[in-house]
This record gives sequence, C-alpha cells and structure tokens, in this order.
Amino acid sequence: MTAIAKTFSVLDRIRTYQSQMPATMAKIAAVLIDDPKAPLNLSITDLAVRAGTSAASVTRFCRMIGYGGYSQLRVGIAEDVGRGGAKAAWIGEIGRSFGPDDSPDEIRNALLNTHVLSLQTTAGLLDMPTAIRVAGAIVKARQLDVYGVGGSALTALETEARLYRIGVNVHTWAEVHNGLTSAAILDDRCVAIGISNTGRTDETIQMLTVAKASGAHTVAITGNPDSPLARLAHDVLIAASPDGYLQPADLSARHCQLFVVDLLYLLIAQSNFDRTTRFLAASGAAVAPRRRPMRGGALPSTAARRATAQT
Repeated sequence: MTAIAKTFSVLDRIRTYQSQMPATMAKIAAVLIDDPKAPLNLSITDLAVRAGTSAASVTRFCRMIGYGGYSQLRVGIAEDVGRGGAKAAWIGEIGRSFGPDDSPDEIRNALLNTHVLSLQTTAGLLDMPTAIRVAGAIVKARQLDVYGVGGSALTALETEARLYRIGVNVHTWAEVHNGLTSAAILDDRCVAIGISNTGRTDETIQMLTVAKASGAHTVAITGNPDSPLARLAHDVLIAASPDGYLQPADLSARHCQLFVVDLLYLLIAQSNFDRTTRFLAASGAAVAPRRRPMRGGALPSTAARRATAQT
C-alpha cells in the first residue's frame, strides 16, 4: 500500500477505538470528533472540562489511541492540520485505505479486508437480547415506521422490501414532512426505527422524536452508541463501520446496516414460520411468470422438443 493508505490521522484512531471506549473516554472522543483542532487551543485541563471528565482520563484516552500523552496527541493533530492539497482531497472523497497509486489487486484486497472487518465488528458489538426484543416488538406491531435520510434511506427501503414480503406492515420515510406526519399518528402498538450511521442526522432524529412522543417503541440503528439518536431510542443496535473504509460515510455503513436488518428479518421470519413460508410462497408465485426460465433447468429437454416437433 502507498504512504497515503498507511497514514492514520488522529480522527482515524479515535473512530477505530470509539466503540470500545468507556463512557468517560467516549465523551472526549465526541468533543474531538466535533472539533478536531480543539487540543491545539486547549490545555489538557481545559479539554477535560469541556468533555466533562478529568485530565487523567484525557491521558488514558491518548494512550488508548496510540499516543504517549497529551503533547504527542497535539503533535499528531498539528501534523494532520498541516496535510492538505491533493492528498487531503483524495482522503476526503475516497478514504485512507485506498491509495491513488495502488494496484488493482491491492485495492481489491483492501476493500475485502475493510468489508470483513466492518461486518465482524458489527457482529461482535450486536447485543442479541436487544435484537431479539426488537424483532419481537415488530412481530406484534400494528405498524412499523422506518426513517432514514441519504444513504440510510436506501437501507430503510431494503428493510421495507424484506419485511413487507413476510407480512409486516412497514412504511419507509426519507422525506421529513411525510415522516413526521406518519410518526404523529403512531401509538403504543407501533414500532419506529431510525437509521443513521453518525446518529446525528437532524431529520431522522426529528421523526423518531415524534414517534416516541406518540407512544411508539423506538429503535436506533447507528454506528455511534453515544449519539443523540441512540440516546433518544428505547433500543439501540450498533452497525459499526471502522474508519478507513470508502467515503462518504454512507458507503462505509451500508453493509453493516444491512447486516443488522437481515438479522432482524430472520428473527422475525422464525417467529411465525407458517405465515412466513405462506407469504414467501405467494409472493414468489406472483412474480415467477415474469422471470425467464433458467438455462437448461426449466426449459424442455432436446429430446422432448424433438418429440413435440415430430407430432
């Protein structure tokens, strides 16, 4: 890999370790993600006050992400700030895992590794009792609303496509006015899911807020367990996307979100096997006439065609 692919910024390190941080360190991470240059203008004590923690916690935070102490962290941030030009543009648009001079084989391997790492991280962080509880709530729900904007809207649509086919009354909302309208008429027999990689998408937070106020059981699918969306929801399912993946963030999060959605789909399908198989068979039969037969499988054999031609 090139030097670009091997260079990890302070933010890269923070995002990589963020999901493993205790609450005190997660507060420091949140401050630095919101204001990466803060340590250049703040003493260690000032940063601790801003994060609502202690100077000792800041020192432990620095060591956790690979720096000897606060001074070394500040040097790392200063170096990050000093980088610019074409390299910064490449990193901003493509990401750090892929260098502009990498061979096709290196790109393929790096892409595979980041996909596998993201899925493994998501699987490891998923709280199964929570996933089971969410699936059970959806099974019993009168209506399921799913909110997502931008890249997360595509995940929301996939959620609708999977669950509607097995009998869940699910509606997807990417436009905030329509989503707020639906959220306002939910009740305690409904479930609402907000999907956002950062957990900071205002429109998604607004829709889930109204759904919660209406009495619905709320769920967040997000990569940030300390985000406003996560704090709002009754249940949180983590879809981790370690930094260094493709940019923008919606690309890096999509597979992790779909992993969570597929898990819910299978848990829901299992809960009522007879209904699931009946609906899948009915929907499969409905679209079967529009599919071309498989080559050599569904077509008559050569002998059969010859016999037909001779009659």
